Amino acid sequence: MLNPKLEHFRNLVSLAAADGKIEEIERITLSKIAYERGIAVDRMNVMLKKADEYTYLIPQNQVDKEKQMDEMIKLALIDGELAEAERELIIRVGKKLGFTKDQACQLIAALVKKRE
Repeated sequence: MLNPKLEHFRNLVSLAAADGKIEEIERITLSKIAYERGIAVDRMNVMLKKADEYTYLIPQNQVDKEKQMDEMIKLALIDGELAEAERELIIRVGKKLGFTKDQACQLIAALVKKRE
């Protein structure tokens, strides 16, 4: 079983790869998150190479998409803070789920406010 930090990162990799590819900007963002979390570059690279092996299905209805965004934001907040790299990745993945940047930012803000 992965430790929570690695499991969280693997979920982010899975979400970034949900559309079948990880864009360069997503790789850069994931690299920043890995660095901030103390995840070794070698470990990160292995996870990126195996991204297509991780199971993630894009929800087909709006309720499930909102639930997925909610869960993704809560995962990012699990350590009590939302790093800028995590915020950027949530917005990018949110776009893949059909959310605008403003909608994603509103969802993030609402969950951050709930935690305060």
